[in-house]
Amino acid sequence: MDMNEIKEIFFQECEEQLAELESGLLKMNDGDRDPETVNAVFRAVHSIKGGAGAFGLDDLVAFAHVFETTLDCVRSNKLEPTQDVLKVMLKSADVLADLTNAARDGGSVDESRSRGLVKELEALANGELPTPSAAVEAPAAKPAPVAAAPAPKPTDDSGFQPIPFSFDDFGGEEEAGSALPAYEITFKPRSDLYSKGNDATLLLRDLSRLGEMSCYCNMDALPGLDDLDPEAAYFYWNVTLKTDKGEDAIRTVFEFAEWDCDLQITPVEAKAAAAEAEELPMIPVPFDLSILDEGAAEVPAAQPKSDAAAAVAAAETASNVTQMAAAAARVEKKESAAAAAASAAAAAQNNAAAGQTIRVDLDRVDRLINLVGELVINQAMLSQSVIENDTTGTSSINMGLEELQQLTREIQDSVMAIRAQPVKPVFQRMSRIVREIADMTGKTIRLITEGENTEVDKTVIDKLAEPLTHMIRNAVDHGIETPEKRAANGKNIEGTVRLTAKHRSGRILIELADDGAGINREKVKQKAIANELIPADANLTDEEIDNLIFLPGFSTADKISDISGRGVGMDVVKRSIQALGGRINITSKPGQGSIFTMSLPLTLAVLDGMVVTVAGQTLVVPLTAIVETLQPEAAAIHSFGANHRLISIRNSFCPLVDVGRILNFRATQANPVEGVALLVESEGGGQRALMVDAIQGQRQVVIKSLEANYTHVPGIAAATILGDGRVALILDVDAVVGASRGQALKQDVSLAAVG
Repeated sequence: MDMNEIKEIFFQECEEQLAELESGLLKMNDGDRDPETVNAVFRAVHSIKGGAGAFGLDDLVAFAHVFETTLDCVRSNKLEPTQDVLKVMLKSADVLADLTNAARDGGSVDESRSRGLVKELEALANGELPTPSAAVEAPAAKPAPVAAAPAPKPTDDSGFQPIPFSFDDFGGEEEAGSALPAYEITFKPRSDLYSKGNDATLLLRDLSRLGEMSCYCNMDALPGLDDLDPEAAYFYWNVTLKTDKGEDAIRTVFEFAEWDCDLQITPVEAKAAAAEAEELPMIPVPFDLSILDEGAAEVPAAQPKSDAAAAVAAAETASNVTQMAAAAARVEKKESAAAAAASAAAAAQNNAAAGQTIRVDLDRVDRLINLVGELVINQAMLSQSVIENDTTGTSSINMGLEELQQLTREIQDSVMAIRAQPVKPVFQRMSRIVREIADMTGKTIRLITEGENTEVDKTVIDKLAEPLTHMIRNAVDHGIETPEKRAANGKNIEGTVRLTAKHRSGRILIELADDGAGINREKVKQKAIANELIPADANLTDEEIDNLIFLPGFSTADKISDISGRGVGMDVVKRSIQALGGRINITSKPGQGSIFTMSLPLTLAVLDGMVVTVAGQTLVVPLTAIVETLQPEAAAIHSFGANHRLISIRNSFCPLVDVGRILNFRATQANPVEGVALLVESEGGGQRALMVDAIQGQRQVVIKSLEANYTHVPGIAAATILGDGRVALILDVDAVVGASRGQALKQDVSLAAVG
């Protein structure tokens, strides 16, 4: 594994850590004060800092260090995570993400913003904000070492002396030691521990937070300066810890270092442990952990005042050596830790196994999916040939083909599941956009997400970011009122934007709702008339007025700003959603808010469809759009107006749509009694009965993009290859339904194409 591969693994880990960081901060912002949530946030920043240090990413390390220090104040209850504090931390998480992206892609970061946040974080750590529990008192004088010990004796003729070490400033719990279980811990680091970016002092500091701790450093193996190897490990520690957290909590501290050290944990009686600790012939080395808050990179730079200090400086240098395998080692450790946890907890074996993952190049997955698609096509062709040449239908070949079809379908479903990913990463990205636009507009807005674990094809996820970004900006800028207006209307001054994802009928529905002012239909109509988008005498329904916002060049902004006003945004949303084979619908109530609903296919690779014949042409109708099929009777057909017909279905009337006439396959309308009606349902368009000539059958087809291979065809969503090798067109049900309502198929983005 070369350096670039290791670095790529590190940045992939950073994405996971940044997602964990933002998720934890948002939980804290919602009132979650669970220590594990706070610890998860701290660990995310700490992990990014450690990996960045291994690759010499100084800017990222410096910012993460300040961020980590402030989070440590929250962990130790020196800083109360109020709304104001978390606002700074969320902005800091955004800058940390920017620095990570800049380190990976070679971009730049707004230095003035990062410097400003560094100052704010330092102010929080120093208790300078006027919050009730954020003030941090000046540290008291450091107490004497926990346990007395004989006077240290020199290790060699150089006069080497132990350096005092104290954990008292790092939040060790004050417990009644005699009543707590005690553990004796022997911690012997190997040189690999330091070469992989770990630090013994940080591990001991975290250990001290579990309870009351006495720590002794054994330096018997320390050679003279002439023989000192700066990359070797000579010290080891004997620790007595009194805690009620249990042995598992102790081992968790050493979770990522256990493979690079000798670790022994022995439970003992509290009194016996205390007695043994007093008799240990070790030299107490209470050294000051406050040096960690000055940055690990600064420690080796200090000029040693003596040979003893030089030895300690060399040891510190060894603990921060940059190695190329740091990121890869962390990945290996995580996987090993997951395996160990699975074997230790048999009851949770299934969950542990489900959590194990493997990283695969996306190109390999795409090629596998393409091959499976071709397998499906060839299987269909083979079946078609056998059917045409074997009329008995009972031969062993037919039976084998049925099994092959089932296996092909299972393989296809399994391969498609590999690409299925939760929408959580996209939803989390929207949180930052809401914060930034809210700051720019002076509004107070909360983003609520639901259904983050809803899975969809990665291709769909990758293309969701752009339309969602435009919609979020539109909701925050145009939808949500200013705090003053909300207060005047009796609303909470904090606006709410709700982002929801869920599965329905083989598709994914994504809803973006806000509790703002809703669409001002009169203003929208007047703007459209002023921009000559509609005639002045146009008689439009509320739904049609709402859909005007999707017209190119349309904007209700009174002036151009950094956020909106140029008429670019919602038309991009419409085109992006249509390009994904989806549709978008608007529901708005004045004074109460708006809901934008996007319906998208779960995958862009395959679909279940019904193969039909229309005017001699073969079409595929997506099965998810079909409610039922029926054979029309003459008594059920009713004329409506000059060119419209209705079909009676269970005492209700439904418009009858001649697909062949809509697509210009024929010049006159066909006789409904001679064909078949497909009752379909579209977003915003209600139910329609699509009239086709005949149904050939139902099958799963592989989607081939027409736009990528040919050009956009109105009323047609895509194409596919049938079992006999013929190309069939996949019907765009929503476009056909829209055309039946008087909408022009030739328009890509039009007033009535929505719905």
